[in-house]
Amino acid sequence: MTTQQILAFGVIGLMMAVFIWDRFRYDLVACCALVLAIAVGLVPFDKAFSGFSDDIVIIVGSALVVSAGVARSGIVDTAIKRFFPNLDTLHTQLALLLVVVAVLSAFIKNIGALAIMIPVAFQFARKSGKSPSLYLMPMSFAALLGGLMTQIGTSPNIVVSRLRGEITGTPFTMFDFTPVGATLALVGVVFLIFFHWLVPERKNENPSLEEALDAKAYFSEATVAEESTVEGKPLSDLLKLGDGDAVATAILRGHTRLSPFPDVQLRSGDTLLLEGSPDALDRVVSNAKLKLSGKPIADPAERNDLISIEAIVASESQLVGWSARQLSLSNRRSVNLLAVSRKGHRLNERLSEVRLRAGDVLVLQGNRRNLPAFLQEFACLPLAQRDIMLGTSRRAYLPLLILLAAMAATATGAVPVAVSFFCAALAMVVFRVIPLVDVYKALDAPILIMLATLIPVSDTLRTTGGSELIAGWLGTLAAQMPHYGALALILITAMAVTPFLNNAATVLVMAPIAASFAETLGYRPDAFLMAVAIGAGCDFLTPIGHQCNTLVFGPGGYRFSDYPRLGLPLSFLIILVSVPLLLWVWPVT
Repeated sequence: MTTQQILAFGVIGLMMAVFIWDRFRYDLVACCALVLAIAVGLVPFDKAFSGFSDDIVIIVGSALVVSAGVARSGIVDTAIKRFFPNLDTLHTQLALLLVVVAVLSAFIKNIGALAIMIPVAFQFARKSGKSPSLYLMPMSFAALLGGLMTQIGTSPNIVVSRLRGEITGTPFTMFDFTPVGATLALVGVVFLIFFHWLVPERKNENPSLEEALDAKAYFSEATVAEESTVEGKPLSDLLKLGDGDAVATAILRGHTRLSPFPDVQLRSGDTLLLEGSPDALDRVVSNAKLKLSGKPIADPAERNDLISIEAIVASESQLVGWSARQLSLSNRRSVNLLAVSRKGHRLNERLSEVRLRAGDVLVLQGNRRNLPAFLQEFACLPLAQRDIMLGTSRRAYLPLLILLAAMAATATGAVPVAVSFFCAALAMVVFRVIPLVDVYKALDAPILIMLATLIPVSDTLRTTGGSELIAGWLGTLAAQMPHYGALALILITAMAVTPFLNNAATVLVMAPIAASFAETLGYRPDAFLMAVAIGAGCDFLTPIGHQCNTLVFGPGGYRFSDYPRLGLPLSFLIILVSVPLLLWVWPVT
């Protein structure tokens, strides 16, 4: 080995050791690795930040924004409620969740698809009386499998496509991944449906602040408008939209207060006093097209910039002892009071007449620019800066149309993936699908920084000849193996590395090695590159190898050892199916 090769192996080996140690965040580790590679002369000064202009960074960042726009629209939740309203058994609920997550993951970032469906899983868990842990881990694994189906489904596919273009001159296209990926997703989802019992039933012992807030009961007020879908229907039809998490405490019809019996026929102009969680109230209001209390905003520009936020009334607040009507919040401050939560009390008066107390949690609606000043002036503390959807305008089909347009442009080859999804992300902002301030929340900066800094670091294996050297070692090991054994070796190696190294980083390190390995054995590289993408995209053994697994770790109340219980047999199944399938779709000779 040359000195440069030794240095390249040393830098990457040290970086992987620190990743495994898990004492520092992965983006910081990647940045330090880049600086070290520059310091020892592996990365030239003029190439140090070349990764920041790489297409993969643009694609991953744009996909996260597009995913956030689709999630914010609520279209998936609405579609499930409309077309599958009566799913009440664990098997049917799980089957629907896994199929939807897998299909969505093929077209938007798999972590985005999973995030969209997690609230639906919690609703199903409450409805069936089961622990969310029975749903969340299988959903995470289904998201990983679904991401294998297209070029944009997961970061490894994007990276391996670019590397194939550098190696052979022709990158993988949008649906080159589909024959193998769709088969693996189908086999994996069927396995997860029938073997979900391998997942232990856990309880989240340390709920997050947001989960604790979701348990609060809020009191709100809404009116049946002429365009409401429940006009002329019984109250029970309206409350079904809340999945049992919303109740009506009274119906106000003119000057008459009616008891909220389920068979009361709702009329246009009826005012309903509602109680429930923010999510349940939002489903009732939005799906039934009710009109929330408060002054409507006339200016379209202001309507598009509205937010709803939860805030707690401090003891020194000027709101204490006053009602919204007395303060004229809507007229004088352009702030609407949408809901109130008061611990240990059920509020029975109209929302505008509730005298506020210290400790009340309010849902306030206002302009994104003016609402922070109002909170400061009246000593209201925003709860974890948590925006909620109650009363927020949403155009459900617009983000879906934007996503479909981006996919069509990419699939036809009219526009490169990076340009297509950058334009889609920009459209989400221009058409106010996602507020500008939330764009930077949607961007996963640590992942983007890690990708940008690892690109020049991982390239040192190629520039120093290190990848050819490792390929030679693997070639010696596989010299006596049949071609399927050599392919399995690459797949298992990538799958083994991924839990300790981010999946995109695994591809950046392993793909050049796999291509050189194939060349050494006299094989075409396509199947080996695909094997690297599959291995890097299928981390079923740990909660840290992929963001999807990390995302469900806390809410599911899982332990580290829970993942191999379901993930190990699934990994063996993926290996057994992948190798012959890859050899059939992508012949090596």
